[in-house]
Amino acid sequence: MTQEEITEQVKEVIQEDVWGNIKKFLDFEIFHTGSEKDPIVLTVGLLLFVIFVLFVTSLFLKFIRKVLTRKLPQEDKVKFVSVFSFAKYFVYIIIVLVTLDSIGFNITAIFAASAALLVGVGLALQTLIQDIISGIFIFVDQTVHVGDIIELDGKVGRVEEIKLRTTRAVTIDNKVLIIPNHKYLTSTLYNWTQNGSITRESIEIGVAYGSDVNLVKDLLIKIAMDNDKILKTPEPLVLFTNFGDSSLNFKLVFTMNDSFQASIPKSEIRFEIDRLFRENNINIPFPQREITILNPKE
Repeated sequence: MTQEEITEQVKEVIQEDVWGNIKKFLDFEIFHTGSEKDPIVLTVGLLLFVIFVLFVTSLFLKFIRKVLTRKLPQEDKVKFVSVFSFAKYFVYIIIVLVTLDSIGFNITAIFAASAALLVGVGLALQTLIQDIISGIFIFVDQTVHVGDIIELDGKVGRVEEIKLRTTRAVTIDNKVLIIPNHKYLTSTLYNWTQNGSITRESIEIGVAYGSDVNLVKDLLIKIAMDNDKILKTPEPLVLFTNFGDSSLNFKLVFTMNDSFQASIPKSEIRFEIDRLFRENNINIPFPQREITILNPKE
């Protein structure tokens, strides 16, 4: 046997030994559980393969995200990234399960072993999942935007931040409202500014029967026009709404550019109404009742 043949045989032995060790390493069982019929075996090679698949999936998802957000405005891009970050975990789970199933890993046994645990976790996270799904709906259908003034369960606030699980709003007295997003699905939401920042406000007032209704109208229009927080266009409007039990009822309708601060000009207008009505001898009545007491028969 020549020297070259001996060298080739040595190389083959070494290669077989190296590949044998690598194969033993990859076939090494990290854990083995389950029955003989439905075993659950996790080897080093299987674990490395799953990690490789997740790495490739992560690169692919990053590429997709860059393509989809390339032409989006910065505000919409941030919202999309939040939704995308939530959705990618479902993609990872599906990819892992499909990968394990394709290489012969018994995922049915995993589901059977963890069914009770999954049910318990699902019940515990029910509200959390509702909040997240509601947050996705907010991003998709554009129900609420940052800066909108909303009313929910009798509370009014300006939206400062929309997250995947909660919405943060600030009230007129600078209190922070942390609103779980599932409230948007279970409660009636009033968006004061979805059609724009300009909103119509109104104040109702009653005057005594016999009052000069034209003078009442002129005074109400003057009060609204003199207030610098009320828009002059469109002009304020006075409606004669009804003949009440003890008063003639009017409604002063005016337009504002900041309905979040509406309580301040409304208070100023009410002060001015009281002052001018007193000066012009216009009475604001209050309900009066006559009670007749009948003596019982003796």
